[in-house]
Amino acid sequence: MRAYERFLRYAAVYTASDEESTAVPTTARQFDLARMLVQELREMGVKDARVDDKCYVYGSIPATPGYEGCVSLGFIAHMDTTPDFKGEGVKPQVIPDYDGEDVALGDSGRVLSAEQFPHLRGLKGRTLITTDGTTLLGADDKAGVAEIMTLAERILNEEIPHGKICIGFTPDEEVGSGADYFDVEHFGAQYAYTLDGGVEAEVVYENFNACSASFEVHGVNIHPGDAKDKMVNASLVAMEINQMLPSCDTPAHTEMYEGFFHLTSMEGNVEKAKLHYIVRDHDRESFQVRKKLLRFIEKTINEKYGKGTAVLQIQDEYENMEEKIKPCLHLIDNAKDAMRELGIEPDVSPVRGGTDGARLSFMGLPCPNLGTGGYAFHGPYEHITAEGMDTVVEIVLGIIRRYAKA
Repeated sequence: MRAYERFLRYAAVYTASDEESTAVPTTARQFDLARMLVQELREMGVKDARVDDKCYVYGSIPATPGYEGCVSLGFIAHMDTTPDFKGEGVKPQVIPDYDGEDVALGDSGRVLSAEQFPHLRGLKGRTLITTDGTTLLGADDKAGVAEIMTLAERILNEEIPHGKICIGFTPDEEVGSGADYFDVEHFGAQYAYTLDGGVEAEVVYENFNACSASFEVHGVNIHPGDAKDKMVNASLVAMEINQMLPSCDTPAHTEMYEGFFHLTSMEGNVEKAKLHYIVRDHDRESFQVRKKLLRFIEKTINEKYGKGTAVLQIQDEYENMEEKIKPCLHLIDNAKDAMRELGIEPDVSPVRGGTDGARLSFMGLPCPNLGTGGYAFHGPYEHITAEGMDTVVEIVLGIIRRYAKA
C-alpha cells in the first residue's frame, strides 16, 4: 500500500487535541487512531506494538540477522491535528495528473491558487491531495504517520538490511505536550528522526527557543465623571504594554533566524485585561533578552501605576535542538546523502517553530526533523502529493541503509 492511501484513511479519523484540556491525552478521540495503528502494526508483524494509557504508540522491528550491532534508529510522528481549524469530517480531494493550475476546494468558495502558492506549478503531473475547503487536511502530521507505517511494511516485506527500527506515535504535539510522557528508554533507539516537516527535501535541526508569556492587568474602575487622577483603565494599560514591544518583532515582519513577540489573544475592560503572547528566538542569548524585556515592562508599568497593576507569567516550552544535534551531525549528513542519491537537493534551514524532536533531543534522544511532502498546514489550503510522500519513504529507507553499513 502506498503512503497516500494510508493517509487518506487516517485523515478521516478526527484527532484534534485541545489546548484548554488538562486531561492526558487532551482528547480521548486520539486513541481512535492510536488503536488503529497498533492493530495495523501487529497485522504487519510488529509483535510488540502497543498503545499506553497516555496514548503513546510504540513498536519495534528487530535488526536483520547479522546487523544487531548497527545503530538503532527511531522514527516518530504525531497523531493529533491542530485545534485551531476544523479537523472533523475531513473529505480530501484527490486529483490525478494535476495540471498545475488553480483548484476549486469543493463547494466552499475557496480556491487553491497557483498565484498565491507558486510552488503548485512545480507539482504538475503529480497526484495532488487537497481539502474540500471546509476543514484542514491533517497532513500535519498524519502524512508522517502514514509514511512511517509504509516504511515499516516495506522493511518487513522486502530484503532491506537494517539495524533495530523503533516506531513511535505521539499525541498532543499541536498543543506543546507531545513529548511530555514519551518513554525514551522503552522506545529503545539511539537516534531518531521526526517526520513532521514540509517539503520532501527538508532537513531541520535548528528550531526556536520558545516560551509563552501572559500579562494580567488590574485596573481601577471609577465612574468616568469622577475618574480624574483615580481611574486606571486596564485595557489602555494593556495597549501601552504592547506598544512597549518592538513593533517590527512580529511574525509578519520576521524570517529565518529572526525572533518575535506574537500577540495571540487579548481581552479586557476597565477593571481587568489580559494579553497572551508566544515568544520565539533561535539564539539562546537573544531569547533571554526577550524575556528580560518582558520583565522590565512589568516593572515599569508597576512603577508607573502601582504595585500589582501588571502581573507577568512566563512559561518555557522548548529549546533549540541545535546544541544536541551538532555532536551527531551524521544524522544530518546521512539524510542529505540519501536525498542526493534520489536526485534531490537537501533544504537544510531553520524551522520557525518546534517539533517533538526538539524536546526529545533534550531528553537524551537526538532527533532532527524531516519533511513529509506537505504544504500550507493548519488550514483549508493544506495540500500534499502522493509522489512527495513516496519520495519521503524512499529517503528514510536510504537513511536506514546507510546506518546498516556503519
